[in-house]
Parts: sequence; C-alpha cells; structure tokens
Amino acid sequence: MEKIDEINTSEASLSSVKKSWIEAQESLKRRLIIEDNFTWRLPTHDNGLEENGKGEKLRYVGGVDLSFSKDDPSIACGALVVVDLENLNVIYDDFSVIRLQIPYIAGFLAFREVPVLLELLEKMKQNAHIFYPQLLMVDGNGILHPRGFGLACHLGVMANLPTIGIGKNLHHVDGLTQSGVRELLEAKENCARDLIPLTGNSNYTWGVAMRSTEGSLKPIFISIGHRVSLDTAVKIVKMTCKYRVPEPIRQADIRSRDYLQKHTGVAKLMQDSQ
Repeated sequence: MEKIDEINTSEASLSSVKKSWIEAQESLKRRLIIEDNFTWRLPTHDNGLEENGKGEKLRYVGGVDLSFSKDDPSIACGALVVVDLENLNVIYDDFSVIRLQIPYIAGFLAFREVPVLLELLEKMKQNAHIFYPQLLMVDGNGILHPRGFGLACHLGVMANLPTIGIGKNLHHVDGLTQSGVRELLEAKENCARDLIPLTGNSNYTWGVAMRSTEGSLKPIFISIGHRVSLDTAVKIVKMTCKYRVPEPIRQADIRSRDYLQKHTGVAKLMQDSQ
C-alpha cells in the first residue's frame, strides 16, 4: 500500500505545498474508477439478492470519521467501524488518537486525514479480520470536489476499496451552491422527492442531495468515491440510513468522539509534548 509523504507546511510556502498536493491528486485521479467494479452483490428487500448480482452478498460496510479535541484541534481520533448490513449493528470498531502534522486547508482534506484512516484499515487487513469491509463510507466528498477528487476518492484509490462519499456540506462546484440546492429542495414540485441530482452548469451530474429523513431540509450529499457508480451508491446509502447520516458514518462519529473523551489523558500528553 502506498504511503502519503507528510509535508511540513512550515518549511514551504503554502502555494508550493498546494502545487505538490494538486500534482499528487492528479496522479491518483488517473487510477479512479467511477463505475461499479466489485465482486459482491447487493441485497434487496424483495428476495434478498440483487437480480443480476454475482459473487458473495454485500454484508460488511465500513464507516470512517475523525473527531478533534476541543482544546487542541491538531489532536484527533480516527475511527473505523464495520456494520452488518443485515441489521446495521456494529460488529467491529478501532481507533487511533494522534497529533496531526498537516493543517486543514480547504480542498485538501485527504492529506490531513487519509494517513490515519489507511493505518486503521491496514491494521485490520494485516490481522486478516473476517469483517474487513467490502465497501467503505467516508465522512467527506468523493468526486463532488473542486478538482473532482475528494477524500472518499483519495482513500478509495489508496486502499483499493469501493468507497462512497457522504458530505454534510456542499462544495461549490460547477455552479452548485448550498443555497441553490436548498431552493430546489424547497420548491413545490420537489416536496415529495427524496433525491435531487446535483447537476452543474456543465450538465455533469456530480452527485445527489438526499433527504434521508422525511420532511428534512438538511440533505446529505452523496457522490462517487471509487469503484461504485452513483446509482449503486444511492441504493446502499438508503439501506444504511436510520437517521440523517448513514449508520456506518454515524457510528464512527459517535464512537470517535466518545473514545477521544475517554482517553483525554492521551490527548493531554500529546498537547503537553508540543
């Protein structure tokens, strides 16, 4: 598995750092697959199998997220959870509390978070864990990104896993805006619709805004990560939503915040060692 080199932003100008990150994104983007490219089949509510599916059934769906210390935002807890798609119960979780060396820069979230998440996935793979995820949901965008290569794409390509991007906020891409999408959701003709295509000025569809709970005006933004088409991504997200956010990501968020709170001693040692 490849490893992202850490870039010390204190030793290089911001423009130089961004240039190198853009080059890295473009290089990884050449390996991006935006079609269905997996061996499992989707379960359905009718007969338990996707009609034209082959291989084993999709069952182990992972979710990843990072939570940050309120006292020091450079201290984070990365979480990997796996849920059983049959009942949405968590069957695996693992955590990593670290001090992040790279600051948050809009559009480059992956360079801050991917190394943490890759380490958790690699640890699980090295242990040959039977619940290793067949698909990963990422708390971040996929191709719905200024350069068409967000966190979910980056992690998917590097881990060679099918991934789906789940954004809580909308990147302003190709003329799409948060206020514009909200207007679409509030339009009378769309009141009964739970999905709104996110089609930009170029007529390219970057993803969908989905109302995952009835009557909600706060959608989630679904986009292709890697090796999963948008249609398949939407089907899977619908299967995993008890609440607004799909359960794998919701549990990763809840559990990472809880783990960080319970291990404040580790976080405090990191803070003191700065």
